[in-house]
Amino acid sequence: MSVGPLAVEIVCVFCLAVYLLHKYGDWRRQHLIVTLATLVAWYFSFIIIFILPLDVSSTYYRQCLKDNQPLQPTISPTSSFPNVTYNVSEQSDMLDLPAEHSARAIRQSAQDVTECHEPWSHVPDHILPDLWHVVYWTSMVLTWLIIPIMMSYSSAGDFTVLGKLKTALIENAIWYGSYLFVFGVLLIYVAVNPDLQFDKTGLKVILVTASNTWGLFLVVLMLGYGLVEVPRSLWYHSKQGFMLSHVQFKVAKLSVEKSESEEALEDVLEDVKKAADSVRDHHPYRPYIETILTKCPSWWDGLGQISGPSQGVPEHMQRNISTAATALNDGAVRPMEAPTEKSLARLNKRVISAVRNHHRTQCQWTLLVNEAIHLEDMEKNAESNDCLFKHSFMPERNAFVRSVYTPSVEWYWKCRVKPMCFKVLTVVLALFALLIVWSEVTFFNREPVLSLFAQFIHLAAKHYNYFQIEVISCLTIAFLCTCTYYTVFKVRVLNYYYLAPFHQTDEYSLLFSGMLLCRLTPPLCLNFLGLIHLDSHVTKDHELVETSYTEIMGHMDVISIISDGFNIYFPMAIVLLCAATFLNLGSRCLHFLGFEQFIGEDDITQEIVDEGRELLKREKRKRQRTEDSESRRQDYQSRAGKATTGGQRSLSGSRLADTLTAAPPNNITPSSSSENDHTQLLRDVAPIDYMGQNAEIYDEFNRAVPSVDPVTKSYQSHRNTTAASRSGRPVRGIFDDV
Repeated sequence: MSVGPLAVEIVCVFCLAVYLLHKYGDWRRQHLIVTLATLVAWYFSFIIIFILPLDVSSTYYRQCLKDNQPLQPTISPTSSFPNVTYNVSEQSDMLDLPAEHSARAIRQSAQDVTECHEPWSHVPDHILPDLWHVVYWTSMVLTWLIIPIMMSYSSAGDFTVLGKLKTALIENAIWYGSYLFVFGVLLIYVAVNPDLQFDKTGLKVILVTASNTWGLFLVVLMLGYGLVEVPRSLWYHSKQGFMLSHVQFKVAKLSVEKSESEEALEDVLEDVKKAADSVRDHHPYRPYIETILTKCPSWWDGLGQISGPSQGVPEHMQRNISTAATALNDGAVRPMEAPTEKSLARLNKRVISAVRNHHRTQCQWTLLVNEAIHLEDMEKNAESNDCLFKHSFMPERNAFVRSVYTPSVEWYWKCRVKPMCFKVLTVVLALFALLIVWSEVTFFNREPVLSLFAQFIHLAAKHYNYFQIEVISCLTIAFLCTCTYYTVFKVRVLNYYYLAPFHQTDEYSLLFSGMLLCRLTPPLCLNFLGLIHLDSHVTKDHELVETSYTEIMGHMDVISIISDGFNIYFPMAIVLLCAATFLNLGSRCLHFLGFEQFIGEDDITQEIVDEGRELLKREKRKRQRTEDSESRRQDYQSRAGKATTGGQRSLSGSRLADTLTAAPPNNITPSSSSENDHTQLLRDVAPIDYMGQNAEIYDEFNRAVPSVDPVTKSYQSHRNTTAASRSGRPVRGIFDDV
């Protein structure tokens, strides 16, 4: 008996949760409370997935000890031989035996007891119940109370803590009202039913039952989609042409959403500019304006100008923002009247929503374009004969990776081995999905046992192969969770929440993912225990030793309608959902209603694919221009550096004059990576005086130096000071404005 394996798993699961949170989130930019809440939600959910197999193996060990418990004789003071408690059949056979025969039978019974092998990961009996108490109830408090309020709090536009909390409670009142209504119905049913005890334990069971029933409803709906779509998506990944057309279709659809988010952000920034002009310094509402400005994009300085690098700013937004600012400064557009606190709160909420949507679409656009370019490269390289993988845009890799992952190795892996691996994995997961569907439909059949996972687990337990029990349990739970959570972030209605790697996931999506993990993992694991027949209320075997997890969770059979109807027949709906997903009935219905979906051979689908192909071509040209401009800038800097070094070392006047003639004047602004070739050519040809009134001078580090002209000095100083103040301090979190 040792807690070593349990301690190792707890530490490894914590490292996994920290790694995933570091990959998808950004703890430097996000608020500490958001990071901690998400980490606890992910960590406790992963603990349930990886520690439950240990609980299953320990349960079979305790069941073996109970089944093979030796008979305990009791010595009667008035008898010369021991009285032994047997079952009815044994007692009837031994009533007429003398004392020596009874003692011999007792010794023979003790010899026939089967030796139970202790699992390698067995822990003391009191540790797992205590662990499940902490994990389950912490997860429930997070998913039903804390995280929903935090999500609404982060989106509220109020400027005080009490105002944000009030808005968050009002937004959650509808959901909490429905929960209280269901809880009240269950409470009345338990109070009226004389067969049920209404006490502290019964109240806890009602809470757990209500939560698990709602979670099981969501699990079945999402599992029916994921069991088909996960293997099918892997099969599609092995078909490069199909995947390229699908990604091009998604690029065309996302471009519309991206344009809408950019237009919404433009409108919001224009309103912020008007509000900032209406509320001057020393105004009581000026702190509110400063709070709103901190939520605006980092490339916008609050004065209708774009400060700092403009790589993340679309070209038409640059033109429109500059035009709007010029019109406002010229008096063509009247500034907003003096706003009120409520109007500023609404404006703050609009800014938060617009910036979040813009950031989401930009991240999705970047990831989708990168995927499309990679698929185009794979399609081109698959037909090449030199067996060397060639990239349209060479990715950045360190020297070690370049030495090991050579172009030849990359070609064989991506064009030959990887598609075959996807096909093999598709077959394996499809068989796994069929086993799960069969077991979900038949696991309530007690005799004979038709659930295949129950057969596998019982066969391993019969041979005391506890490691096999834990591996089968862990793989099954992991696959169930993968199919369920894949649906959450795949369905288009829930696409507002996304997990983007490279620290691009916002706080709202992180909180939403943590809430779903805490809400769906417990009923999903309870459903798994029913699949392997470790739930006594499913098998109706009262001699069955239950897991410590079930003892804490209870059973979903407080109400007869739920125990005899919902829990039995609703999981069978997985068959219908899987059939509908396999036939693409949902996509075809949405396509018929006017919501365009990717439907194989369809004229409208092909038009959207062609549009996406053109958008990708334009995006590739834009990236190519950026790379060319960056290479020219680096080449110019290297030549200018060499010329400067040569001029400093040379004492000859002629060499110094040649160097100064070859190098461009220092007062010409170097081209940035965002400028196009046309602008660069005009700048190289036209001898424009760049030392005019509104010009900016750049030093050797490409930093803007304020002009010394007394006319423009005040405006340029104010703009640079504002930009510096915004870029010099860290980005504020969602709770830092209170």
